[in-house]
Amino acid sequence: MKANRASIARAVDQPDRRIRFYLLHGPDEAQSRALGARLAESLGAERVVLSGALLKSDPAALTDEAAAIGLFGEKRLVWVEPAGDDIAPAVEALFEAPGVESPAVAIAGALRKTSALLKLAEGSPLATAFASYLPEGADAERMVIDLARRLGLKLSPPVAARVADSAENDQAIVAQELQKFALYLGASPESPRELDHDAVDAVGAAAAEGDGSRLMDLALSGEVRELARELASLPGGVEGIPLVRALQRRLLMLAPARARIERGESLDAVMTSFGRALFWKDKPVVGRMLSLWDSQALATAAERASRLERSLLFSAVPEQEALGEELLTLARVARPRSARR
Repeated sequence: MKANRASIARAVDQPDRRIRFYLLHGPDEAQSRALGARLAESLGAERVVLSGALLKSDPAALTDEAAAIGLFGEKRLVWVEPAGDDIAPAVEALFEAPGVESPAVAIAGALRKTSALLKLAEGSPLATAFASYLPEGADAERMVIDLARRLGLKLSPPVAARVADSAENDQAIVAQELQKFALYLGASPESPRELDHDAVDAVGAAAAEGDGSRLMDLALSGEVRELARELASLPGGVEGIPLVRALQRRLLMLAPARARIERGESLDAVMTSFGRALFWKDKPVVGRMLSLWDSQALATAAERASRLERSLLFSAVPEQEALGEELLTLARVARPRSARR
């Protein structure tokens, strides 16, 4: 069945036991993942992660996992990512099974209207399909307010619009920013706090241009020597937080693009799809990064960046030294094998 914005909210917050499969697709993969996370939370379930590549080679694996019972009776949600038409035979087998213990959710990117997986999900009463698009205007404000409420943050529409605009309406970046605000204000669902413009000024995302962006690109491109020279030439007193957030934004841009490559798209096709969203001078370095980092490594880098930011915010570590150490670590990881010899 095809869901709209109102019905998908009900579907993930009040799951119907008859639904075996949730297809969350569309260009806004961050929103798809957030909906999947809400489903897992509503079910009180732990995720059992399967890759699309596994289901392509073993279609029965999806039904096997959905039919399995947790060792200690815990609830489970079978999470498939990345997903595409290759998993259609596995989903068809899931629908044909006499019964399942756990539902499955697939996180897919943009699917064509002729997609076999999309047709299968929209045509079955055992499935729910929803396409996520980047919100705009009032929809973006509502998205920010809804995410903030879950973290114990109260904010006005103008503040919500500012947060959305600073994150270019990307739900993953918005969620990350709101988590920082909640930490800064000591907010929680049990102890809500007001998020105002002053708090946004204090710890909100900053546009880290120029030298800051160059540092991030050198690190993620594996340019160890050049990065070391740049770090050595930085003036004293450089603030680390804006630079860490520049790194986080770059990682959040790379992650969905790399996932598409791992689903089988060519690097050239993925780079072309950026269009005007990526400045032409940045395309060669972004292409290089996508060839050096896989999805798991990007996820690990994002976790390290988040830990570094928390350390800079809430401890007395020397910002410039801590940032430099982390960037050099990333550069060594990214450095091409041929250059390591």
